[in-house]
Amino acid sequence: MGDEGPIRVVVVDDEAPARLMLADYLAEIPGFELVAECANGFEAVKAVAEHDPDLLLLDIQMPKLDGFEVLELLERELAVVFVTAHDEHALRAFEVHAVDYLLKPVARERLEEALVRARFRVGPRPRAAELAASARPGQWLERVLVRDGTRVHVIPVAAVDYVEARDDAVEVRAGGASHRKQERLGDLERRLDPARFVRVHRSYLLNVDRLRRLELYAKDSRVAILADGTRLPVSRAGYERLRELL
Repeated sequence: MGDEGPIRVVVVDDEAPARLMLADYLAEIPGFELVAECANGFEAVKAVAEHDPDLLLLDIQMPKLDGFEVLELLERELAVVFVTAHDEHALRAFEVHAVDYLLKPVARERLEEALVRARFRVGPRPRAAELAASARPGQWLERVLVRDGTRVHVIPVAAVDYVEARDDAVEVRAGGASHRKQERLGDLERRLDPARFVRVHRSYLLNVDRLRRLELYAKDSRVAILADGTRLPVSRAGYERLRELL
């Protein structure tokens, strides 16, 4: 990539002075081209689609979408250098294979060091499954992000009724609406609080707050009746999981 032309960079930070500083540094470092500056995560997702960058200089703590949520929504592969004022996210950053992790205020020499790494180590961004695997107990999802063309739906997990497997995607049901998300059910399950979401069937993940009653359907199977009247199959294993929780 670097032999064919400059590495194309998108800067993402909700603070204008931080964006300006990174832009000034990039202008002084040969071999890198700034193609877009973004003030939030939504702009970043759009900029990646429009400008086809090789590298993100990405803040983590931003309003609306944080840096990890931006990565989850991207549909292509690129390298990431996190630039943040907080050091507590460093472990997770390297679990999603960030090229580097810079603490603000960033010195020009430190940025240049990270860019040298990026030049030689530009590689694939982790897939959604890898991002899911990086979630640890106590870091459960608080919202589910679903990309719909150029739009992004942000669904609080408390609003989710249930999730249904659809091949290599899922249908997230919330408030009477259905949203298709490109992620396997098992991967999403690992990121949701097991005290709230239970795999009641190989194809269904249920928010237990929506459960109103269980009915016997056959000898070894039951049906979960939700608050809105929806009926979901409950396998024998799913019933045991519910019994342990309820």
